[in-house]
Amino acid sequence: MREDYQELIDEVSALLGTPATLENRDFGLIAFGAHESAGDDADLVMDPVRTRSIMQRRSTAAVREWFEGFGITRATGPVRIPPDPSAGVVKGRICLPVRHGGVVYGYVWLLDDGARPLDDPRLAEAMAGAARIGALLAAEARAGARLGELLRAALTAAARDADAAAAELSAALGGAETWPLALVAVAPWQEGEEREGALGPGQDTAQAGMPNVPVLSALPARHGHPTALAAVVRLRSAASAESARAAAERLLRSPRAGGPAGTAAPAAGVSDVRHGLDGLREAWSQALAAARAARAETRLGPVARWGDLGAHRLLTALPAPVRADPAVRVLLEPGHREMARTAEVFLDHAGQAGRTAAALGIHRQTLYYRLSRVEQLTGLDLDEGTDRLLLHMALKSARL
Repeated sequence: MREDYQELIDEVSALLGTPATLENRDFGLIAFGAHESAGDDADLVMDPVRTRSIMQRRSTAAVREWFEGFGITRATGPVRIPPDPSAGVVKGRICLPVRHGGVVYGYVWLLDDGARPLDDPRLAEAMAGAARIGALLAAEARAGARLGELLRAALTAAARDADAAAAELSAALGGAETWPLALVAVAPWQEGEEREGALGPGQDTAQAGMPNVPVLSALPARHGHPTALAAVVRLRSAASAESARAAAERLLRSPRAGGPAGTAAPAAGVSDVRHGLDGLREAWSQALAAARAARAETRLGPVARWGDLGAHRLLTALPAPVRADPAVRVLLEPGHREMARTAEVFLDHAGQAGRTAAALGIHRQTLYYRLSRVEQLTGLDLDEGTDRLLLHMALKSARL
């Protein structure tokens, strides 16, 4: 499929004599056309935004906001967009919306010096090429949506239906029963009008070792958890989950990763490596738990592997929501946040006062005063191992 996009975008570049770039509707790079230039024209080809899109596979939020301000999501014909140096858009653009069935699936971008009229017949011919690209993207979206539905059912349906969905998904992927793979969870995730491709059609999945990545937006498996995205990632080998980590990092850069402003940043989790689609639910639980831990503990994230969670493997297995132990509940009240943080840092540093005071940036005497207050508030004895364990688990669980 990627070769089809490349061939079509090369045709547009050759037709108009200018470099063309194809991005999906989330501004993720799909293909770019080569164009030989010399002299002053070379600066046009090496426009910073085009270079960043090619090198980093995605445009920045400022660039996206500038382009969408000209109505490209609703346009049915070429749109001229002037430069905006403050957004990093040094050169102007002509945007050819890629549409199919009334839906925009992406954009073809042409660097523009303002000399080409929008009624140029060659632009009309290029729009016909954009329509062919739109048909391909729409077909890929439909296929991806079906895979997403099957993965959703495999993870959330009743046992018999889940098994049937997993079998159909394996057959659709062609030989997935022998793949080394991992599940990736990204949370929170904002559901859109489609569930087919958070990685985006044609977005270098082969380079990451993933010939096909079905994804879905799923309701949380446990009460109180945010909507999360699941992705099945084929690995290069059973010895390394690096392909899954690379996919998770790309998913975290998606505009849909994250919740409302002011909430914790999104994070991703990666399950243990397994072969085939058996045990998908266990893998999903692992990936989701790792994502939760990465959101709670910045040292684990933004992408955490289940195998690297340590004590959080036990903490994430606790039922949610967990009621705080009565002895610790008072410490979790808003007025005692500083005391709670002091206690957690103290326990994180194995009760070593010097390291704890340095980490908090306070004097040892201040630390000792706060720890005495913690003991008064909770009734726990921080010289007792079991009391320390209870307090540490309660504080970590509260942040999960």
